[in-house]
Amino acid sequence: MAYPLTVFSFRVDWGGTNIGFSEVTGLNIEVQMIEYRDGIAPEYSTIKMPGLKKYGNITLKRGVFANDNEYFDWLNEINLNQIERRDINISLLDEEGSPVMTWNIINAWPTKLTSPDLKASGNEAAIESIEIAHEGVKIANG
Repeated sequence: MAYPLTVFSFRVDWGGTNIGFSEVTGLNIEVQMIEYRDGIAPEYSTIKMPGLKKYGNITLKRGVFANDNEYFDWLNEINLNQIERRDINISLLDEEGSPVMTWNIINAWPTKLTSPDLKASGNEAAIESIEIAHEGVKIANG
């Protein structure tokens, strides 16, 4: 019997230190819709055509480590139309740790950095996140 893949084993190659991420969200693709009707159409309604593709921003979350400023350093490089764009590979892994499905993110760059919430009575790990804009996703499955 075949079972679906689990979501808890994945690897992110983001062009920085090889550190584990705790969460990746925003791997979505949308095709925008165009409604159109010409004046001589016999129907009194519009037709719907596919338009441009739209890619959502991706959020990468990971634990905060001492002397690790890679998120901040990458975000801090932005200087009026100049940024280091990176291709990012996100791979879903099987039980042996081999990639089964890979999302190739094209021309990614950071748009937002979120530091952890600090709470004196807290009991959880400090997690930081970076939101990344990009220009496309290629998916390889199998």
